[in-house]
Amino acid sequence: NQTVTYRAFAFLALLLATAWLASLVAKPRVEASRDLPRYASAGTAFAYRVTLVNRAGRPLADAGVGERFADPRPSFAEWLSAREPGEQKRNAFDRALGYFRWRWCIERRLPRWRDDTPVPLLAPGERRTIELSMTPRRRGRLELDAIRVACPEPLGLAKRLAWVPVPGRVTVLPERYAIPPLALAGRRKFQRGGVSLASAIGESEELIGLRDYRAGDPPRKVHWKSYARLGKPVVREYQDEFFERHSLILDTGRAQGEDAAFEAAVAIAASFVYTIDTLECLLDLLFVGEAVHSYTTGRGQANAQHLLEVLAAVAPSAPAEFGQLARLVRARAGELASVILVLVHWDDERRELAEALLAAGVEVRVLLACLPEERPADLPPWVAALHPGEIEAGLARLA
Repeated sequence: NQTVTYRAFAFLALLLATAWLASLVAKPRVEASRDLPRYASAGTAFAYRVTLVNRAGRPLADAGVGERFADPRPSFAEWLSAREPGEQKRNAFDRALGYFRWRWCIERRLPRWRDDTPVPLLAPGERRTIELSMTPRRRGRLELDAIRVACPEPLGLAKRLAWVPVPGRVTVLPERYAIPPLALAGRRKFQRGGVSLASAIGESEELIGLRDYRAGDPPRKVHWKSYARLGKPVVREYQDEFFERHSLILDTGRAQGEDAAFEAAVAIAASFVYTIDTLECLLDLLFVGEAVHSYTTGRGQANAQHLLEVLAAVAPSAPAEFGQLARLVRARAGELASVILVLVHWDDERRELAEALLAAGVEVRVLLACLPEERPADLPPWVAALHPGEIEAGLARLA
């Protein structure tokens, strides 16, 4: 019996060694290209096309196509600040070692996708396009490095692999939730500065006719064709238009890094950016990164897609840096019709900002994204607490 076992083991080992050697030779010779969408959304599957050309002298049979992604490993700082969901339930050794947190950081950077998509028989020189799909787990940039073509060697025990370098990138926008129609009450204010300032502060001018020149009229308003025809100076007369200006404030001061509460806050902000109609108003997005960042969408400004790209890359900041943002918002309070405050923390500084805006006559909606156990006991009734996993239901109650 031992002799038979040894012979069987030697035979199987020989087969595996032969299959392994066969997988190293005669690898698939293919050309590959990829047609990726520019944008995708976190948590939503997207499809794309891969085109293969068989450059070998024999058919390519039983092949499968997959992807290789750019290095998903986090930096030391990212690993240190990250918090794996449920990490507090692990034993002290696992928490100190941080291996499961490191593995979680890698997994969330990689999309969910099928390892190998089957490719029909590909004759020599034949070109074929197949459809692949994947589901990004998180917002940000999804970097693809190479296309993998795998086919079995003659024994069928191993696969011959060919890696075709095809760099690609998809911008993954934040997850977005349905928001009920919100009546953002506001007031339109006149702010001097002319058309050039209108794009920045919400004032625009519309031409309503011509009139005789009056002392003090700026030369740029002279209508030169009428001046030449009539022989006397004539200027263009404008009617001022006013726009409501709304501000979306995203609090990025999360000491726990990109945890579920922070990602929920970003998704809430993205939902407002995506939903608010900016054809007749201006919307400012403000948050703290290395400095205070301010972006505006609306007539004559960037579109909402640009703000979603900005939110796709936003990162947590130190909680103490919120003071810079609060000072800027207070300085702009006189120009604002309403403010939407999306917070990840509740303290005296954030309360004072909300109360100062209310005192200035600005309509304020305050949303706090936090874990259920983090909800403050003294949270005012005018602050809506939204918990990860229950965001859409919480937003539905805002109507």
